[in-house]
Amino acid sequence: MNSIEVKKLTKRFGKFTAVDDINFTVKQGEVLGFLGANGAGKSTTIKMLCALLEPSSGDALVGGYSITKQPEMVKKSIGYMSQRFSLYNDLTVEENINFFGGVYGLDGAELIDRKNWVLKIANLQGQEKLLTASLPGGIKQRLALGTAVIHRPKIVFLDEPTSGVDPISRRSFWDLINDLSAQGTTVLVTTHYLEEAEYCENIILINSGKIIAEGNSKKLKSEYLKSDIYEIVCSDLINAFEILSKAEFVDEISIFGNYLHIMVNNKFTGVEQVKNTLQMNSQIQLTRINKIQPSLEDVFIHLLEESRV
Repeated sequence: MNSIEVKKLTKRFGKFTAVDDINFTVKQGEVLGFLGANGAGKSTTIKMLCALLEPSSGDALVGGYSITKQPEMVKKSIGYMSQRFSLYNDLTVEENINFFGGVYGLDGAELIDRKNWVLKIANLQGQEKLLTASLPGGIKQRLALGTAVIHRPKIVFLDEPTSGVDPISRRSFWDLINDLSAQGTTVLVTTHYLEEAEYCENIILINSGKIIAEGNSKKLKSEYLKSDIYEIVCSDLINAFEILSKAEFVDEISIFGNYLHIMVNNKFTGVEQVKNTLQMNSQIQLTRINKIQPSLEDVFIHLLEESRV
């Protein structure tokens, strides 16, 4: 059974097409990672699926309701959390929970029960009177997720919810997402942290408003990358990048933090070829060259390069 069915969805702002004729489905209880760089069309898609933004053409069924014909029913059946946490900083923890519970029609014993649940997952039991603005980012993030699903929606949209949050808090947040999925909640999450997609059951990569790849992590790595990838550790990274980008055995090259990743072609004869190429410049000190398993970031960079051709 599908929780979300997207059909030829398009959004234009004047002459600019932010989302371009996309189609996809999300199964009930699935965690879908909707990935792309800033400006790729992720947030625009989310806003249309939440019935917050009217599409230029196309439609989508969210929880069985049309976003164009039944937008109010869509809004009642979903949870939504934006990258800005969706909380009121000048309210206390308890006041935020009460406010969102009221918005979703909760009161009495049900509101008390759900409030206790939100406080538990946010590790804020006994701290209800704290001003929300005073909370650390990771705790505020968990509180925001709790308020977004306080009414037990079957579908929840998370728009870059981990932006600006430390890695440990991000991992803890994903544990909560997986718990929701295990209970049957469908989760569509946008992120530009490609390593987070490893936690998703299915992944969609979007660029310039178009879907450029779809599948789980293993499928994306095996189907879209056929060439070997090597990681290089050396001094003078920028100079090494310039040299290797011109080498005939290198198809693609990118910088990963303090490393270089190169995708080699059939003219590649071995690591000595890389060493010899770099040693033409005596200023570059080579530390290590290893063949590595590709990451999702390698896949995404490869697909972006292909789309430019």
